[in-house]
Amino acid sequence: MSKPLAVIYLTIVLDAVGIGLIFPILPSLLQEVTHADNVASTLGILTALYAAMQFVCAPVLGSLSDRLGRRPLLLVSLAGATVNYVFLAFASDLWMLLLGRAVAGVTSANVSVATAYITDISAEEERARRFGLLNAMFGLGFIIGPVLGGTLGDHWLRLPFVVAAVLNGCNLLLALATLPESHAPSRAPIEIAVLNPLRPLRWAFSAKGLLPIVAVFFLFSATGEAYGVCWALWGGDTFRWNGLWIGLSLGTFGVFQTLAQAFLPGPAVRLLSERGAILTGIAGVCIALTSLAFASRSWMVFAIMPMFALGGIGAPALQSIATRHVDSELQGQLQGVLASTVSLASIVAPLGFSSMYFVVREQWPGAIWLSVVAIYVLIVPFVLWLRPAKATSGL
Repeated sequence: MSKPLAVIYLTIVLDAVGIGLIFPILPSLLQEVTHADNVASTLGILTALYAAMQFVCAPVLGSLSDRLGRRPLLLVSLAGATVNYVFLAFASDLWMLLLGRAVAGVTSANVSVATAYITDISAEEERARRFGLLNAMFGLGFIIGPVLGGTLGDHWLRLPFVVAAVLNGCNLLLALATLPESHAPSRAPIEIAVLNPLRPLRWAFSAKGLLPIVAVFFLFSATGEAYGVCWALWGGDTFRWNGLWIGLSLGTFGVFQTLAQAFLPGPAVRLLSERGAILTGIAGVCIALTSLAFASRSWMVFAIMPMFALGGIGAPALQSIATRHVDSELQGQLQGVLASTVSLASIVAPLGFSSMYFVVREQWPGAIWLSVVAIYVLIVPFVLWLRPAKATSGL
């Protein structure tokens, strides 16, 4: 593995660890700061604020990375994450938490710029495998982070946020010292129009062949929100799971997902083609979700996990297809648009799934997973619409 690729993967791992560190104890921090017992609405506001700022700013940062290079934008993103965790660690009022999450959302270009960086340094036939490893690195960090965050939070509630700030600070220094530029900056002056967050989105909708890709990314991201919103509620209602069992189930899910992302995308694409890998992944996760809907014992959930993991081969294949729809000068812009699409799903989907779960909870909690299957069914026509692409020109 090349040194730049190793640094990018390590950056993603540390980024995910930092996110996972705060995941288990952010509600407790909100209770301490706001002096309220019910912080669900405040937590929702923090989540929506981050996603909204990312939705607006990710396309701009992606476009700027095409003009200025990947390295400076990645450094800015890491610095923003560090500032966010410092605010969380020492916040005494709610406005400090809101400001920290807003800063993190504005500068949240880690994954999109890292994806563009990998595109720059990878041949087309290598991209699906490397994107799979990228997703696996994020999954690995997110397995480590919650366990470490929960343990540290038992010693001092603010300690996970301090550690997350230190990790991201070290990540920033590592990238500053060792990461070379992968994309030569453009000598053309930066136009004010580049800073318009809607301009890249208009480009994505007008560029030939990008609309189905954006739609699939949005729907894929929407389905992923169901787990964060409903998994713990469903586990408690269906199996009377406590926090330990919820954590074990999520950790098992993460382990299988990480292994699948690390080892399966490359062989799956070679054997099935990119579109075939996406459809196979959808089929696997639909079988798993349908099984979850009818599961009556806890062990059934764990037995289904390998089938769930099969769904992990779809996203890297889709990313690989997306990179071929634009030329090398616009990869950052493309990844910024896709990151913005993911953010939009993170704003809309939790509201939909939480409302749906409220409707089905009393009669059949498992029905929530059939609603996710229905969304996957909607994805299939868009995947069938995908065609091999020639690179598209820019704005």
